[in-house]
Amino acid sequence: MKSVKISSPDSKRNPDVALAAACGLYCGSCGIYLATQESDTEKLLQYAIVLNQSFNDTLCDGCRAKRKSAHCSKSCPLINCTLNKGIQFCGSCNEHPCKELKEFQSEMPHRVEILESQNRLKEIGIRRWLIEMNGKFVCYWCNAVNSAYDIACRKCEHTPSCDFVAMHMDIIEKHFSKE
Repeated sequence: MKSVKISSPDSKRNPDVALAAACGLYCGSCGIYLATQESDTEKLLQYAIVLNQSFNDTLCDGCRAKRKSAHCSKSCPLINCTLNKGIQFCGSCNEHPCKELKEFQSEMPHRVEILESQNRLKEIGIRRWLIEMNGKFVCYWCNAVNSAYDIACRKCEHTPSCDFVAMHMDIIEKHFSKE
């Protein structure tokens, strides 16, 4: 499978704005996004099975990209809400934080910081936020970007994999113990 080249999320000059989700998630740390960019067919097939969608419907280049996982594009009420209201992020809405955003945040550990992310986006802007967020998910030892669920770095196996995991290890482990 061919990987689509996009600008690097850690580029200081031009971070990819497709990686800033309307809800405040950083798509650059999503396992599906990482597997798509790395053409990791095996991992993408695993995601497709878990999400009950086709391989092609699993491919994703970020929330604001043309190609996004059906899991996000079809089940996320926040993307369409922001589009319908003509705003970039939930934090720009007069109803922020709404019931849907609070529920969305509470469902999964990787969403724990989305309300804070909305405030940071307002404070520092999208480009600086992307650089800041990338820094939260980069391994100190090898500079690999990890997901919120990579307890050990997916490249060098250092634990914790990144600052985000170090900060939220308790809720991530609690989530894994429920499975």
